[in-house]
Amino acid sequence: MENYSVEHTCFLKKKKRERHCVLFFQIFLFLSFFGLWEILVHFHVLNSFLYSSPSKILETLFHLLLHEDLLLHIGITLLEIFISFFLSLFLGVLFSILLWRFSLFSKVMDPFLTILNSLPKVALGPLIIIWCGANTGSIIFMSLLISLFITILTIYNGFLQVDPNLLTMARSFGASKWQEFRYVVFPSNYQTILSTLKVNLSMNFIGVIMGELLVSKKGLGYLIMYGSQVFHLDLVISCIFLLGMISYILYLLIQKIK
Repeated sequence: MENYSVEHTCFLKKKKRERHCVLFFQIFLFLSFFGLWEILVHFHVLNSFLYSSPSKILETLFHLLLHEDLLLHIGITLLEIFISFFLSLFLGVLFSILLWRFSLFSKVMDPFLTILNSLPKVALGPLIIIWCGANTGSIIFMSLLISLFITILTIYNGFLQVDPNLLTMARSFGASKWQEFRYVVFPSNYQTILSTLKVNLSMNFIGVIMGELLVSKKGLGYLIMYGSQVFHLDLVISCIFLLGMISYILYLLIQKIK
């Protein structure tokens, strides 16, 4: 077992207490929110038809699990999210490298990237359905449109913020452009890319659910649309709760990447 100094041991204990404190308050807020929600519904302060309740959410999810292929709907939504997530990450990093490598190309593309990023992607929904068809492809394309340009702009700006002294030092040793990128630019932006993954994930969730609301016959977005059409608000809120839980789990997985 390693021997630590007294100061180091105190520091580690402090960090451990801080983590436990954060976890405690997170669990406390989570339970307090759902507890208060259940109490307000129970005493008819909130209308249970409009706002559902935690107990009804659990009952609805249990029913879906037994009778409505809930796992299939979750699996389809997750598959669409993963495909669009990795596509947008790959294309975003690749395009950012090209922008960094070729300055003329970046100057030409700069206004177009800004315009494409600012376009209301929801308004393009009908066009996307016509182009790609009412299928999974249009859902992934919608998600890709929402997340890709944010990924490109964030990572490319990170590449531009690299300490110029480090690049000058690399050039003084005769480093090629590829070596500059490999040994200076990319390592300097590792945390930026990890932060982009979190943003990217949330954008992919938005894109996939938007796409499923428009064209899907399976998935959590489809269940939300179906529930709203038949005024089954317990189903709508249950699926929204599920999406929140799934996004949190995926967020924790990204947090584990070092």
